[in-house]
Amino acid sequence: MGVFSSDVKENFSLPRIPLIGIDFSADTDIYGKKTIRNFDTMRLNRVEPRFLWGLKSLFSIILLLSTAVVFSQTASRPDALRSYTTGRDLESRGRLDEANQHYDEAVRICRDEIAQNGSNMDSYTVLTWTLQRQKKYAEVITWGQRGLDANGVDYRIIETMGEAYFYLNRYEDSLRSMQRYVNSVPQGQRSSVAYFFIGEIFRLQRKFHRADIAYTTAVRIDPGAALWWFRLGSVREEAREWQPAMEAYQRALRLNPNYREAAEGLERSRRNST
Repeated sequence: MGVFSSDVKENFSLPRIPLIGIDFSADTDIYGKKTIRNFDTMRLNRVEPRFLWGLKSLFSIILLLSTAVVFSQTASRPDALRSYTTGRDLESRGRLDEANQHYDEAVRICRDEIAQNGSNMDSYTVLTWTLQRQKKYAEVITWGQRGLDANGVDYRIIETMGEAYFYLNRYEDSLRSMQRYVNSVPQGQRSSVAYFFIGEIFRLQRKFHRADIAYTTAVRIDPGAALWWFRLGSVREEAREWQPAMEAYQRALRLNPNYREAAEGLERSRRNST
């Protein structure tokens, strides 16, 4: 008769007992007090869940410690971009000596990163941005070209090199870089700046209608720069387009009421329009 037969269930009120590991064979009673054929199995069945739980706990602890170590290493790792942005913020507040300290740190970090990985384009990008802020335009070209040689195309570097070429009076190289940038990344973060520099080059070359188009595009993308509106007014004045010139000068004065050159340009354009 099996221990789970119907007559046993009817005639006995069995106590609640742990069933893990009990071998309910013909030689084992309901309490497991007789011969247990699979005693080793019972023992393992009792111990294995605790053992596995211990392993899982140990693994969780190791994973947490590893994550903490990685996070600590990441947090303490030198960050060139952070040094650059800190320097830029200090520069905007007129604290140039402190700014240059952070710029120098950004340059050092980027050079170290490039020495370890010569194809790290983020390092080349931040390096050229930083050198640009320090007005080291020849170095911008040198490092920017090294980055492009390593990776072929990075439009962030191309735009930065375009600015450096401009300040080195290499206008054709600057124009080529800026046009490449806006043609390839028309919605890029620096597209308005690129169009402004294109306008500057055409203005210096006395190609006033082309400069008008470039400046107009720049202020359409970013209408918040008084200088850009002033430049637009100046090329329109040079082209003897008095009314559009006055409109541009007025926009410059709205952004900066103390803009003396814009006020003078507005007055000239008014006189010439009558």
